[in-house]
Amino acid sequence: MSTTLDQRREERARQFRQLTECGKNTGMGRLLRKFWQPIALAESVAVNAAIPLLIMGEELTLYRGESGALHLVGGRCAHRRTLLHTGWVMGEEIRCIYHGWQYNAMGECVSRPAEENTGMPRTKIPGYPVKEYMGLVFAYLGEGQPPEFDLPRKPVLEREGTLIANGRERWDNNWFQQVENSMDAVHVSFVHQALTVGPFGQAVTGAVPELSYQETSAGIRQTARRSSGNVRVSDWTYPNNNHITVPGLTPEDPWIDVFVWMVPNDDLNTTRFMIYGQPPGASEASKMRFKQYFAKYGKYDPAEHHDELFSSRVWHNAEDIFVGLTAAQDYLSIRGQDRITAREDEFLGRSDLGIVTLRKLFWRELGLQEKGEPTKEWRSLDEIVHLPTQPGQTAAA
Repeated sequence: MSTTLDQRREERARQFRQLTECGKNTGMGRLLRKFWQPIALAESVAVNAAIPLLIMGEELTLYRGESGALHLVGGRCAHRRTLLHTGWVMGEEIRCIYHGWQYNAMGECVSRPAEENTGMPRTKIPGYPVKEYMGLVFAYLGEGQPPEFDLPRKPVLEREGTLIANGRERWDNNWFQQVENSMDAVHVSFVHQALTVGPFGQAVTGAVPELSYQETSAGIRQTARRSSGNVRVSDWTYPNNNHITVPGLTPEDPWIDVFVWMVPNDDLNTTRFMIYGQPPGASEASKMRFKQYFAKYGKYDPAEHHDELFSSRVWHNAEDIFVGLTAAQDYLSIRGQDRITAREDEFLGRSDLGIVTLRKLFWRELGLQEKGEPTKEWRSLDEIVHLPTQPGQTAAA
Protein backbone atom coordinates (compact mmCIF):
# COMPACT_ATOMS: atom_id res chain seq x y z
CA MET A 1 0.00 0.00 0.00
CA SER A 2 2.84 2.40 0.82
CA THR A 3 4.20 1.86 -2.68
CA THR A 4 0.85 2.89 -4.14
CA LEU A 5 0.78 6.02 -1.95
CA ASP A 6 4.33 6.85 -2.98
CA GLN A 7 3.40 6.39 -6.63
CA ARG A 8 0.40 8.68 -6.26
CA ARG A 9 2.53 11.31 -4.55
CA GLU A 10 5.13 11.14 -7.31
CA GLU A 11 2.43 11.48 -9.97
CA ARG A 12 1.07 14.56 -8.18
CA ALA A 13 4.58 15.97 -7.95
CA ARG A 14 5.03 15.43 -11.69
CA GLN A 15 1.78 17.27 -12.44
CA PHE A 16 2.79 20.18 -10.25
CA ARG A 17 6.23 20.39 -11.87
CA GLN A 18 4.42 21.22 -15.12
CA LEU A 19 3.25 24.44 -13.51
CA THR A 20 6.64 25.58 -12.28
CA GLU A 21 9.01 24.88 -15.18
CA CYS A 22 9.94 27.73 -17.51
CA GLY A 23 12.61 26.31 -19.85
CA LYS A 24 12.17 26.68 -23.60
CA ASN A 25 11.58 22.94 -24.05
CA THR A 26 8.96 22.60 -21.31
CA GLY A 27 5.21 22.92 -21.72
CA MET A 28 4.94 25.96 -19.46
CA GLY A 29 8.01 27.52 -21.04
CA ARG A 30 6.41 27.29 -24.49
CA LEU A 31 3.15 28.65 -23.13
CA LEU A 32 4.75 31.68 -21.45
CA ARG A 33 6.68 32.49 -24.63
CA LYS A 34 3.42 32.99 -26.52
CA PHE A 35 2.86 36.25 -24.65
CA TRP A 36 4.62 39.59 -24.35
CA GLN A 37 6.58 39.59 -21.09
CA PRO A 38 8.22 42.46 -19.18
CA ILE A 39 11.96 41.94 -18.99
CA ALA A 40 13.46 45.16 -17.59
CA LEU A 41 12.83 48.68 -16.38
CA ALA A 42 13.28 51.08 -19.29
CA GLU A 43 15.40 53.33 -17.08
CA SER A 44 17.94 50.54 -16.56
CA VAL A 45 19.36 50.83 -20.09
CA ALA A 46 21.09 54.04 -21.16
CA VAL A 47 21.73 55.09 -24.76
CA ASN A 48 24.75 53.23 -26.21
CA ALA A 49 24.73 50.77 -23.30
CA ALA A 50 23.82 47.11 -22.78
CA ILE A 51 22.75 44.94 -19.85
CA PRO A 52 22.58 41.15 -19.37
CA LEU A 53 19.27 39.45 -18.58
CA LEU A 54 18.12 35.97 -17.68
CA ILE A 55 14.49 35.43 -18.66
CA MET A 56 12.81 32.01 -18.52
CA GLY A 57 16.19 30.32 -18.41
CA GLU A 58 17.54 32.14 -21.48
CA GLU A 59 20.56 34.46 -21.40
CA LEU A 60 19.83 37.69 -23.24
CA THR A 61 21.41 41.07 -24.03
CA LEU A 62 19.27 44.19 -23.94
CA TYR A 63 20.89 47.27 -25.47
CA ARG A 64 19.81 50.76 -26.43
CA GLY A 65 21.15 51.99 -29.75
CA GLU A 66 22.36 55.43 -30.72
CA SER A 67 18.82 56.36 -31.80
CA GLY A 68 17.43 55.50 -28.36
CA ALA A 69 15.67 52.39 -29.66
CA LEU A 70 15.93 49.20 -27.61
CA HIS A 71 17.08 45.87 -29.05
CA LEU A 72 17.13 42.37 -27.58
CA VAL A 73 19.48 39.63 -28.75
CA GLY A 74 21.08 36.50 -27.35
CA GLY A 75 23.30 36.74 -24.33
CA ARG A 76 26.47 35.34 -25.88
CA CYS A 77 28.50 35.73 -29.05
CA ALA A 78 28.18 32.78 -31.43
CA HIS A 79 31.96 32.73 -31.94
CA ARG A 80 33.57 31.91 -28.58
CA ARG A 81 30.48 32.25 -26.37
CA THR A 82 31.51 35.26 -24.32
CA LEU A 83 28.91 37.65 -22.90
CA LEU A 84 27.83 40.29 -25.40
CA HIS A 85 26.86 43.03 -22.96
CA THR A 86 30.58 43.53 -22.14
CA GLY A 87 31.19 44.77 -25.69
CA TRP A 88 30.26 47.98 -27.52
CA VAL A 89 27.04 49.37 -28.91
CA MET A 90 27.76 50.58 -32.44
CA GLY A 91 24.86 52.60 -33.80
CA GLU A 92 21.97 50.11 -33.66
CA GLU A 93 24.27 47.07 -33.48
CA ILE A 94 26.39 45.45 -30.79
CA ARG A 95 30.00 44.29 -31.06
CA CYS A 96 31.58 41.51 -29.01
CA ILE A 97 34.49 42.45 -26.76
CA TYR A 98 36.44 39.28 -27.57
CA HIS A 99 37.04 39.31 -31.34
CA GLY A 100 34.78 42.07 -32.60
CA TRP A 101 31.96 40.05 -34.09
CA GLN A 102 29.09 42.47 -34.63
CA TYR A 103 25.34 41.73 -34.59
CA ASN A 104 22.28 43.62 -35.70
CA ALA A 105 18.97 43.78 -33.82
CA MET A 106 17.80 40.53 -35.45
CA GLY A 107 20.84 38.66 -34.13
CA GLU A 108 22.52 38.40 -37.54
CA CYS A 109 26.30 38.67 -37.65
CA VAL A 110 27.18 41.61 -39.91
CA SER A 111 30.91 41.91 -39.29
CA ARG A 112 33.88 39.64 -38.45
CA PRO A 113 36.96 41.88 -38.54
CA ALA A 114 39.48 39.02 -38.31
CA GLU A 115 37.68 37.00 -41.02
CA GLU A 116 37.17 39.71 -43.61
CA ASN A 117 37.58 37.46 -46.68
CA THR A 118 35.40 34.55 -45.52
CA GLY A 119 31.95 36.11 -45.49
CA MET A 120 29.38 35.92 -42.72
CA PRO A 121 28.66 32.74 -40.75
CA ARG A 122 25.46 30.80 -41.38
CA THR A 123 24.64 30.70 -37.70
CA LYS A 124 22.99 33.58 -35.85
CA ILE A 125 22.09 34.43 -32.29
CA PRO A 126 18.49 35.04 -31.21
CA GLY A 127 16.87 38.40 -31.86
CA TYR A 128 13.52 39.33 -30.34
CA PRO A 129 11.02 42.20 -30.75
CA VAL A 130 10.75 44.61 -27.83
CA LYS A 131 8.40 47.41 -26.84
CA GLU A 132 8.58 50.11 -24.16
CA TYR A 133 5.36 50.68 -22.26
CA MET A 134 4.72 52.67 -19.10
CA GLY A 135 8.34 52.50 -18.01
CA LEU A 136 8.75 48.76 -18.63
CA VAL A 137 10.44 46.92 -21.49
CA PHE A 138 8.37 44.07 -22.91
CA ALA A 139 9.67 41.34 -25.20
CA TYR A 140 8.17 38.53 -27.24
CA LEU A 141 10.37 35.45 -26.91
CA GLY A 142 8.16 33.01 -28.81
CA GLU A 143 8.23 31.70 -32.34
CA GLY A 144 6.73 33.40 -35.38
CA GLN A 145 5.06 36.78 -35.45
CA PRO A 146 4.34 38.29 -32.02
CA PRO A 147 0.72 38.71 -30.97
CA GLU A 148 -0.86 42.13 -30.85
CA PHE A 149 0.33 44.15 -27.86
CA ASP A 150 -3.08 43.83 -26.24
CA LEU A 151 -3.02 41.98 -22.90
CA PRO A 152 -0.15 44.04 -21.41
CA ARG A 153 -1.91 47.33 -22.15
CA LYS A 154 -3.71 48.92 -19.22
CA PRO A 155 -6.14 51.62 -20.44
CA VAL A 156 -6.76 52.84 -16.89
CA LEU A 157 -3.10 53.93 -16.83
CA GLU A 158 -3.29 55.65 -20.20
CA ARG A 159 -5.70 58.37 -19.10
CA GLU A 160 -4.28 61.87 -19.30
CA GLY A 161 -3.05 63.06 -15.93
CA THR A 162 -2.24 59.63 -14.50
CA LEU A 163 1.07 59.55 -12.60
CA ILE A 164 3.19 56.45 -13.18
CA ALA A 165 5.90 54.82 -11.08
CA ASN A 166 7.69 51.51 -11.61
CA GLY A 167 9.17 48.85 -9.40
CA ARG A 168 11.25 45.72 -9.76
CA GLU A 169 11.93 43.03 -7.18
CA ARG A 170 14.07 39.92 -7.62
CA TRP A 171 12.78 37.06 -5.51
CA ASP A 172 14.64 33.81 -4.89
CA ASN A 173 11.71 31.45 -5.37
CA ASN A 174 9.64 29.95 -8.19
CA TRP A 175 7.37 32.30 -10.13
CA PHE A 176 4.22 30.20 -9.85
CA GLN A 177 4.02 30.62 -6.09
CA GLN A 178 3.63 34.34 -6.64
CA VAL A 179 0.98 33.82 -9.31
CA GLU A 180 -0.95 31.60 -6.90
CA ASN A 181 -0.69 34.27 -4.22
CA SER A 182 -2.60 36.61 -6.54
CA MET A 183 -5.53 34.20 -6.47
CA ASP A 184 -5.45 33.75 -2.69
CA ALA A 185 -7.65 36.51 -1.28
CA VAL A 186 -7.71 34.90 2.18
CA HIS A 187 -4.00 35.47 2.72
CA VAL A 188 -4.59 39.22 2.85
CA SER A 189 -6.52 38.82 6.11
CA PHE A 190 -3.45 37.32 7.78
CA VAL A 191 -0.24 38.10 5.89
CA HIS A 192 -0.90 41.83 5.71
CA GLN A 193 -1.58 41.99 9.42
CA ALA A 194 2.01 40.81 10.09
CA LEU A 195 5.09 42.91 10.99
CA THR A 196 2.94 46.03 11.30
CA VAL A 197 -0.48 46.86 9.88
CA GLY A 198 -0.25 49.41 7.09
CA PRO A 199 -3.06 51.19 5.20
CA PHE A 200 -3.60 48.14 2.97
CA GLY A 201 -4.08 45.78 5.91
CA GLN A 202 -6.28 48.34 7.67
CA ALA A 203 -8.54 48.75 4.63
CA VAL A 204 -8.96 45.02 3.97
CA THR A 205 -9.12 44.13 7.70
CA GLY A 206 -8.54 40.71 9.22
CA ALA A 207 -12.02 39.41 8.38
CA VAL A 208 -12.13 36.17 6.39
CA PRO A 209 -13.87 36.75 3.04
CA GLU A 210 -16.46 34.92 1.01
CA LEU A 211 -14.87 34.11 -2.36
CA SER A 212 -16.02 33.96 -5.95
CA TYR A 213 -14.11 33.57 -9.21
CA GLN A 214 -15.11 34.27 -12.79
CA GLU A 215 -13.08 33.45 -15.89
CA THR A 216 -12.97 36.47 -18.21
CA SER A 217 -11.67 37.09 -21.71
CA ALA A 218 -8.38 38.20 -20.14
CA GLY A 219 -8.00 35.93 -17.12
CA ILE A 220 -9.79 35.59 -13.79
CA ARG A 221 -11.80 38.12 -11.79
CA GLN A 222 -11.58 37.49 -8.06
CA THR A 223 -14.12 38.89 -5.60
CA ALA A 224 -13.55 38.75 -1.85
CA ARG A 225 -16.56 39.91 0.18
CA ARG A 226 -15.80 40.54 3.85
CA SER A 227 -19.01 42.47 4.47
CA SER A 228 -21.51 44.46 2.45
CA GLY A 229 -19.26 47.46 2.94
CA ASN A 230 -15.94 45.71 2.29
CA VAL A 231 -15.77 44.11 -1.16
CA ARG A 232 -12.36 43.67 -2.77
CA VAL A 233 -12.03 42.79 -6.45
CA SER A 234 -8.90 42.00 -8.42
CA ASP A 235 -8.46 41.24 -12.11
CA TRP A 236 -5.79 38.71 -12.97
CA THR A 237 -4.58 38.68 -16.58
CA TYR A 238 -3.32 35.43 -18.09
CA PRO A 239 -0.66 34.18 -17.72
CA ASN A 240 1.13 36.18 -14.97
CA ASN A 241 -0.22 39.68 -14.30
CA ASN A 242 -2.43 40.92 -11.47
CA HIS A 243 -4.34 44.20 -11.04
CA ILE A 244 -5.33 45.42 -7.60
CA THR A 245 -6.02 48.76 -5.97
CA VAL A 246 -4.47 49.90 -2.70
CA PRO A 247 -4.95 52.93 -0.46
CA GLY A 248 -3.00 56.07 -1.25
CA LEU A 249 -0.07 57.24 0.81
CA THR A 250 -2.33 59.27 3.13
CA PRO A 251 -6.12 59.22 3.68
CA GLU A 252 -6.35 62.35 1.52
CA ASP A 253 -4.73 60.65 -1.48
CA PRO A 254 -6.65 58.68 -4.14
CA TRP A 255 -6.28 54.90 -4.22
CA ILE A 256 -3.55 53.59 -6.50
CA ASP A 257 -3.84 51.04 -9.31
CA VAL A 258 -1.12 48.40 -9.05
CA PHE A 259 -0.19 46.00 -11.84
CA VAL A 260 2.26 43.21 -11.01
CA TRP A 261 3.92 40.76 -13.42
CA MET A 262 5.70 37.65 -12.10
CA VAL A 263 8.36 36.71 -14.66
CA PRO A 264 10.57 33.63 -14.14
CA ASN A 265 14.29 34.15 -14.52
CA ASP A 266 14.71 30.41 -14.10
CA ASP A 267 12.92 27.76 -12.06
CA LEU A 268 14.28 29.12 -8.77
CA ASN A 269 14.24 32.89 -9.28
CA THR A 270 11.60 35.43 -10.26
CA THR A 271 11.50 39.12 -11.13
CA ARG A 272 8.38 41.04 -10.16
CA PHE A 273 7.72 44.07 -12.34
CA MET A 274 5.27 46.69 -11.08
CA ILE A 275 3.44 49.67 -12.52
CA TYR A 276 1.80 52.00 -10.00
CA GLY A 277 -0.73 54.50 -11.28
CA GLN A 278 -2.16 57.43 -9.32
CA PRO A 279 -5.40 58.40 -11.11
CA PRO A 280 -6.04 61.84 -12.64
CA GLY A 281 -7.46 64.58 -10.48
CA ALA A 282 -5.18 64.25 -7.47
CA SER A 283 -4.18 67.43 -5.68
CA GLU A 284 -0.76 68.93 -6.25
CA ALA A 285 0.25 67.92 -2.72
CA SER A 286 -0.85 64.35 -3.42
CA LYS A 287 1.09 64.24 -6.68
CA MET A 288 4.20 65.47 -4.90
CA ARG A 289 3.85 62.80 -2.17
CA PHE A 290 3.51 60.12 -4.84
CA LYS A 291 6.63 61.26 -6.70
CA GLN A 292 8.74 61.70 -3.58
CA TYR A 293 7.70 58.38 -2.08
CA PHE A 294 8.57 56.32 -5.14
CA ALA A 295 11.82 58.19 -5.67
CA LYS A 296 12.85 57.22 -2.13
CA TYR A 297 11.21 53.82 -1.49
CA GLY A 298 9.99 52.48 -4.82
CA LYS A 299 12.88 50.09 -5.37
CA TYR A 300 12.71 48.15 -2.08
CA ASP A 301 13.46 44.45 -2.64
CA PRO A 302 12.58 42.07 0.22
CA ALA A 303 14.92 39.32 -0.99
CA GLU A 304 17.85 41.61 -0.16
CA HIS A 305 16.64 41.55 3.47
CA HIS A 306 15.93 37.81 3.68
CA ASP A 307 17.90 37.02 6.83
CA GLU A 308 16.66 40.09 8.69
CA LEU A 309 13.01 39.44 7.85
CA PHE A 310 13.05 35.76 8.77
CA SER A 311 15.08 36.19 11.95
CA SER A 312 13.41 39.27 13.47
CA ARG A 313 9.96 39.48 11.85
CA VAL A 314 10.13 43.19 12.65
CA TRP A 315 9.44 46.07 10.25
CA HIS A 316 12.06 48.70 11.01
CA ASN A 317 11.10 51.38 8.47
CA ALA A 318 8.08 53.18 9.89
CA GLU A 319 8.09 55.63 6.97
CA ASP A 320 7.63 52.94 4.31
CA ILE A 321 4.29 51.29 5.00
CA PHE A 322 3.29 50.93 1.35
CA VAL A 323 5.58 49.16 -1.18
CA GLY A 324 8.21 47.92 1.24
CA LEU A 325 5.91 46.67 3.97
CA THR A 326 3.53 44.91 1.60
CA ALA A 327 6.39 43.24 -0.28
CA ALA A 328 8.07 42.14 2.95
CA GLN A 329 4.85 40.62 4.25
CA ASP A 330 4.26 38.70 1.01
CA TYR A 331 7.90 37.61 0.87
CA LEU A 332 7.75 36.08 4.35
CA SER A 333 4.79 33.90 3.42
CA ILE A 334 5.70 32.98 -0.18
CA ARG A 335 9.45 32.51 0.31
CA GLY A 336 8.61 30.66 3.52
CA GLN A 337 7.11 27.92 1.34
CA ASP A 338 10.66 27.14 0.13
CA ARG A 339 12.04 28.08 -3.27
CA ILE A 340 9.74 25.56 -4.97
CA THR A 341 7.00 24.48 -2.63
CA ALA A 342 6.05 20.79 -2.34
CA ARG A 343 2.46 21.08 -3.56
CA GLU A 344 2.08 17.31 -3.47
CA ASP A 345 2.18 17.55 0.34
CA GLU A 346 -0.45 20.30 0.66
CA PHE A 347 -3.78 19.89 2.43
CA LEU A 348 -6.19 22.32 0.77
CA GLY A 349 -9.58 23.56 2.00
CA ARG A 350 -12.57 25.50 0.71
CA SER A 351 -10.76 28.79 1.16
CA ASP A 352 -8.29 27.67 -1.53
CA LEU A 353 -10.88 27.94 -4.30
CA GLY A 354 -8.76 30.50 -6.13
CA ILE A 355 -5.69 28.25 -6.10
CA VAL A 356 -7.70 25.31 -7.44
CA THR A 357 -9.34 27.50 -10.11
CA LEU A 358 -5.98 28.82 -11.26
CA ARG A 359 -4.31 25.42 -11.47
CA LYS A 360 -7.20 23.90 -13.42
CA LEU A 361 -7.02 26.76 -15.90
CA PHE A 362 -3.30 26.25 -16.51
CA TRP A 363 -3.62 22.47 -16.75
CA ARG A 364 -6.41 22.96 -19.29
CA GLU A 365 -4.28 25.24 -21.46
CA LEU A 366 -1.18 23.05 -21.11
CA GLY A 367 -3.21 19.98 -22.06
CA LEU A 368 -4.57 21.63 -25.20
CA GLN A 369 -1.09 22.78 -26.16
CA GLU A 370 0.34 19.29 -25.66
CA LYS A 371 -2.34 17.78 -27.91
CA GLY A 372 -1.68 20.38 -30.59
CA GLU A 373 -5.15 21.86 -30.20
CA PRO A 374 -5.91 25.61 -30.07
CA THR A 375 -5.64 27.20 -26.65
CA LYS A 376 -7.93 30.01 -25.58
CA GLU A 377 -7.52 33.28 -27.48
CA TRP A 378 -7.03 35.58 -24.54
CA ARG A 379 -7.91 39.23 -25.11
CA SER A 380 -8.07 42.31 -22.93
CA LEU A 381 -11.29 43.29 -21.21
CA ASP A 382 -13.49 45.52 -23.34
CA GLU A 383 -13.82 48.30 -20.78
CA ILE A 384 -11.50 50.34 -18.60
CA VAL A 385 -11.52 48.42 -15.35
CA HIS A 386 -12.15 50.50 -12.24
CA LEU A 387 -11.70 48.22 -9.25
CA PRO A 388 -13.19 49.12 -5.86
CA THR A 389 -11.23 51.86 -4.17
CA GLN A 390 -13.14 52.34 -0.93
CA PRO A 391 -15.22 50.05 1.29
CA GLY A 392 -18.76 49.77 0.00
CA GLN A 393 -17.92 50.08 -3.68
CA THR A 394 -18.23 47.22 -6.16
CA ALA A 395 -16.25 46.69 -9.33
CA ALA A 396 -17.37 48.22 -12.58
CA ALA A 397 -19.13 45.51 -14.60
